[in-house]
Amino acid sequence: MKPQSAKAKGRNLQKWVRDKILAKFPHLDPDDVRSTSMGAGGEDVQLSPAARELFGYTVECKNMAKIAVYNYYEQAKQHGKGEPLVVIKQNNSKPLVIVDADYFFKELVK
Repeated sequence: MKPQSAKAKGRNLQKWVRDKILAKFPHLDPDDVRSTSMGAGGEDVQLSPAARELFGYTVECKNMAKIAVYNYYEQAKQHGKGEPLVVIKQNNSKPLVIVDADYFFKELVK
């Protein structure tokens, strides 16, 4: 894949997250939640102080062809009727939780 195409994929994911946050908090202005330019350091979705108070998360977006955690998520979906949740951990790092993004924005972000 060309670097330009890869950056476009990442940019589209950042915009999707930005739009989800703005939809969840409709009283925020578009300038309160901004997708950063590709290659810029720091957070991929920048939040104003007002937005950060409502949405206290730091967002890093990765849109890749294959990420192994999807296999784990599919396995978790087969375990029962509850919302699938995957806990991952690598050596010398804190555990991370993975849930469906639509579920996250609908149920967890209040």
